[in-house]
Formats: sequence, C-alpha cells, structure tokens
Amino acid sequence: MKEYQFQVRVRYAETDQMGVVYHGNYAQYFEMGRVEWLRNMGVSYKWMEENGVMLPVVSLSMNYKKPARYDDLLTVKTILKSQTTVKIEFDYEIYNENSELLTTGYSMLVFVDMKSGRPILPPDYVLEKLKAL
Repeated sequence: MKEYQFQVRVRYAETDQMGVVYHGNYAQYFEMGRVEWLRNMGVSYKWMEENGVMLPVVSLSMNYKKPARYDDLLTVKTILKSQTTVKIEFDYEIYNENSELLTTGYSMLVFVDMKSGRPILPPDYVLEKLKAL
C-alpha cells in the first residue's frame, strides 16, 4: 500500500470569512493523512512515540489549485514517495466531491530518537512494513 485515502469534511472553524479553507489548515490535513497512512499499515504513531521515536517534519510544500470550501467533503490521498535511511517522504493530493484536484503537497520527515534528538534508522517494525510495500 503505497497510498492511502481518507475523507474529511471541512469545518466552519477551518475557513476564513469567505468560507474558503485557510491555507494553514492544509498542513493539518496532510498530517491526518500521514497518521492514517501509518495506522492503515499497522503502525501507531502514538506507539512509536511511547517507544522513543518521533517523526518530525523537516520540509513541507503545498500548491493550491482550487479552493476548498466550508462543508466540502474532501478526499485526502497520501502517497509514499520514498524512504531512505533516516528520511521518509510523502506526496499528497486533496480532491473535492467532484473529483477536482484542489491541492497538492509534499513533506519530508526524519526518524529521530526522542532522548538524543538525533536522526536514527527507522525501527525494525516500521522497516518490515515498508519493505512489504
């Protein structure tokens, strides 16, 4: 499973006065996509953190094609782009109910030991899941 999709409805609080999703909220949609991508693969982000591994974002970019609006049902597609040593990269696509591409994005994250703050290789249980892809 290199990609995973889920749906989210735009809440009023996520929009500006024009009823358009505020640009900063797309990062949250991407995060939701990553967490659900991992969960669908059998990896709990919470469990990783409880076991001393965090996965901070070190690079994030977005391209806005069309606005998402209040009450739209969005489909967030999270796509594994690559995984090398300590880094994992994802692409994102967000669509509306008419299957129109609204936003694309990219993020790079690094596996980090929570005690030392230093980059580490992904835990074996994560590597096993990634190799199965």
